[in-house]
Amino acid sequence: MLKPEVTGFYDQRTGSIQYVVACPSSRRCAIIDPVLDFDEKSGSIATTNADAILDHIRRHDLKLAWILDTHPHADHFSAAAYLKRQTGAPTAIGEHIRDVQRIWRDIYNWPDLACDGSQWDRLFRDGETFKIGDLDARVLHSPGHTLASISYVVGDAAFIHDTLFMPDSGTARADFPGGSAESLWRSIQTILSLPDETRLFTGHDYMPGGRQPLWESSVAEQKRSNPHVAGQSRQDFIQRREARDKTLPMPRLILHALQVNIRAGELPPAEESGQRFLKIPLDAFPASVWSS
Repeated sequence: MLKPEVTGFYDQRTGSIQYVVACPSSRRCAIIDPVLDFDEKSGSIATTNADAILDHIRRHDLKLAWILDTHPHADHFSAAAYLKRQTGAPTAIGEHIRDVQRIWRDIYNWPDLACDGSQWDRLFRDGETFKIGDLDARVLHSPGHTLASISYVVGDAAFIHDTLFMPDSGTARADFPGGSAESLWRSIQTILSLPDETRLFTGHDYMPGGRQPLWESSVAEQKRSNPHVAGQSRQDFIQRREARDKTLPMPRLILHALQVNIRAGELPPAEESGQRFLKIPLDAFPASVWSS
């Protein structure tokens, strides 16, 4: 089995990890979960993260085959649309993005939003396979954090987004619209049924205890050391996850980001002045915990 070359790019502002997954024989690659920089205080957009990824691809003589999202993110903007304009590479996400679009169409009162996933070039089904050069890639539907979440299994590596974090950080929240702790448990069990040596690459790291950011573990390490799953029953997990989620404030960018990310990272169209505007619904989550 070919072993993919994996390079992670850590975004300090959002704790997000972006990946370039490269085929060692063909030099074709995929970008997974790229970040478009956004400063919510000034409303400014930048492409620093995405340009660093493109520079890496050029320096290592790679050819971009795919721009892949694991799910519509709530804590950063996706750079998929920008990267497609720069490279022409196709974009993809899981087919259940259509369900998420319908949820957020109502939250944003956005009746003309196309909820058919047509903003992406390809919508993957659970179990579907595709190629990154000579690498075999497979899609796992991994709902729980969102309805649309998928994982990508590429050779001996799995990109598991917001399911399992590093073993010292537990698991992802499951209280967003359409989320489910029970679904997250099932998704995690599917991931942990992969071979023990499978490399697991997570979507976020928040550096607990002030350690350096980390993003690679293994199935064996997660089963052994992650306190949210090691020795836990389904019911234990659900109770623990739901109790924890009740204490968490909404991500600071959720209302900014979803209107961009349910459209494959496409920013709102410019108005007559040339200015773009985000639309922020008030009291969309009236029961949510406030940040301190």
